[in-house]
Amino acid sequence: MKPFYPETKLYSLAILSILLAFVAGGCSLTRGVPDNQYLVRKITIDSVDKEFSEASYLYVDRLQQPNSWFNLQLYYLFNKKGKKELGEPPAILDSNLVEYSRIQIERFLRNKGYVKATVKSDIKTKDKKAFLTFTAKEGSMFRIRNIQDSIGDPNVQVLYRINRRRFSHVQPGSRYDVDSLAYDRDEFYQVMKRNGYYDFYRQYINYNYDTTFNNSVVDIKMIIDNPPGKKEHPIYKINNTLITISNPYGRTEGKADTLKVDSQFTFVDYSRRFKPNAVTRYIFQQKGDIYNIDQQTLTTSRLSELNVFRNVPNPIYKKLPDSVNRRLDSRIDIIPLKRMSDRIEAEYLHSGPAFFDFFSSSGYGFNIGNTFSHRNLFKQAEILQLKLNYSILYGGSQSEISGIQNQDFKVGVNLVYPRIISPFDLPLLGKYGVPHTTFSSNFQLFYQNGLVKRRSFINAITYDWIETTRKQHSFTPISIEFTNGTIDPIARQQLLAQNRYSYIYLIGRTVFTASTQYTFQLNANKLNSLGNFVYFRGSADIGGNTLSLLTKAFNTKRDSLGQRTLFGYAFAQYAKGDVDIRIYRHLGEGERQFVFRINPGIGVPFGNSDQLIFEKNFYAGGANDIRAWLPRTLGPGQFNRAIYPDKITRDRLKYLDQFGEIKIIGNLEYRGKLVDNFYGSKLKGALFVDFGNIWRLKEEPGVPNSQFKFSNLYQSTAVGIGGGLRFDLTFFVFRLDAAFKFKDPQFTGSDQYVLIKHFDELFKSGSFKQTYNDTNSEPYRFMQLNFGIGLPF
Repeated sequence: MKPFYPETKLYSLAILSILLAFVAGGCSLTRGVPDNQYLVRKITIDSVDKEFSEASYLYVDRLQQPNSWFNLQLYYLFNKKGKKELGEPPAILDSNLVEYSRIQIERFLRNKGYVKATVKSDIKTKDKKAFLTFTAKEGSMFRIRNIQDSIGDPNVQVLYRINRRRFSHVQPGSRYDVDSLAYDRDEFYQVMKRNGYYDFYRQYINYNYDTTFNNSVVDIKMIIDNPPGKKEHPIYKINNTLITISNPYGRTEGKADTLKVDSQFTFVDYSRRFKPNAVTRYIFQQKGDIYNIDQQTLTTSRLSELNVFRNVPNPIYKKLPDSVNRRLDSRIDIIPLKRMSDRIEAEYLHSGPAFFDFFSSSGYGFNIGNTFSHRNLFKQAEILQLKLNYSILYGGSQSEISGIQNQDFKVGVNLVYPRIISPFDLPLLGKYGVPHTTFSSNFQLFYQNGLVKRRSFINAITYDWIETTRKQHSFTPISIEFTNGTIDPIARQQLLAQNRYSYIYLIGRTVFTASTQYTFQLNANKLNSLGNFVYFRGSADIGGNTLSLLTKAFNTKRDSLGQRTLFGYAFAQYAKGDVDIRIYRHLGEGERQFVFRINPGIGVPFGNSDQLIFEKNFYAGGANDIRAWLPRTLGPGQFNRAIYPDKITRDRLKYLDQFGEIKIIGNLEYRGKLVDNFYGSKLKGALFVDFGNIWRLKEEPGVPNSQFKFSNLYQSTAVGIGGGLRFDLTFFVFRLDAAFKFKDPQFTGSDQYVLIKHFDELFKSGSFKQTYNDTNSEPYRFMQLNFGIGLPF
């Protein structure tokens, strides 16, 4: 069962209440400002180079930044005595902070090459409002004439001169920029730390500047000092490593498992739950290697990603008293997570009515899930997960099928190893992320009242690994799926009487298949960034070919439909693929972003099958798809459920009959920041257009206008429009989208443009909604509210 997304007036009423409170309380920005004080409303910075004009505003003190209207009204509305502070307090003019801001802007310009820049401030007041103006006199921009270095250690000098071209932002002829010099200092510090210089400090790097030439040029000398009393910087190599695992409470007491693993590692485990190679496998600093800070970071990151440790700090190093063979002993202290954990999740499911018809009848239900995790079951940092999920949906009072409409029970077991388990000798593949091998077994029982019971049993082995920071792979070499459906006898007779043989075959047959699946992702690591990039995900799913070869080799029997069988059951043979391409463009200030997404897919039965397995079909609608439609309620093509002869058939086949072998989904979304601080989160907004549909490969009896045809592509494409709010809490994003049906392909001609033609019935009932309810036995909903965690794409 798929979750239903509520569309009620409660959320709109909450928003309306706030707006009405604003109106009732008055929207004057200065009503909370005491006498003889002024509210800062505008900041102007004049005569600053265009390149730095926007950045210079950041150097105005935060308490002198003008408030957003919305946050200031929240503050006035909710901040009474004894109440928790909400919104933003008014930015009251403070001359000391204005002077501080002036100095900061001046310093910023000097650091950006305008060495002789000066800034003046001016304050104007009117009607308890203050307007600040900062006027700069930049003077000439200084450019770099010569760059020299003075490095006492010849080895360090060679290292610097070899690497400088790769990282340096400081070049002859370029603008003098203190930030670029600081960047160069940090970059070379990292170069030293990657090449064995364990006790090298940033303070060894300094710059001398000479601006006495009176022609707006500067000479720079980069100086790297040697350690006090030494002629060179020492290079260190890794020696022995002590690994200590405490108990889950961080204590190192009692008897520990102690083992000398090899010439490098000594393993001490007070939890007595780990084998040494579970940890040493992801230690990338080997004995005899020169010290490398990147390998240190890589070790800490991978051990943390195992998800069995609560705390993995950076190693502690100890320099050995050996002036010739400079060596480092290291110690890694780890605190494990508790061995077992359990998580319960529940949600209320509500198929809401029209926007302002909250008290009319509708379907409802609930979903409850439980995930039990057992970490380190076999002392190899593997995780065993047992997942249970139960969903139930009740029909509304208008439904001919009263009481329980459908139920869905799932149970699954996953055993996840943090490495690739293979009979072949493969490399570790852990440089860019921990690889995983997952053994999974899942059972699902789905019951649709008065129609069908379906049982599915799936076993699979999956490998996941990260090739580079940009490339991710998931490969399932074998997935064996067995499904069995039992149709209600009365429903079977009615479907036969209506010549709906394909539905009987689709949901009522017993079939199994063995498939291979592969997914590739590009730039998944950038999805939460604001850069300009293209995201790509492609997946392929091919099933039944091996079984086809076996049945032909053994010449197995065919069933009554002419399909070959194995162990007495027909098997499915198909090929399925889909692609998700997204283009992200950053539009500058305000975290503005534009996203275009296209997501086509196709599934083709062949060989032993003339129809895809029910679970392998595509469906449309939902919070991450075409948001104006509920999941499984769009298409295929121009299919209209009014074609069913009675309401009982419509109710029985609901959420099961709108599928297809072809899908094309597209989205256009504009995103931007609205408020920096809204109840402790960033409030962002979005405007979007969703389009697409699903189609059948061929015209099916009883499902007219469902076949994919290029000549009818536009007519059969759905379009939804809307807007949404994103509450960015840093660690996750809570999302609320309101989506409206704009073009509905179940109608024809100009009647498809439902939002334009029937806008007057958007929030009330009328002749259009009444006619639709009479012919389709369900209300027509122009709008859907979608709730979710994370961005839709």
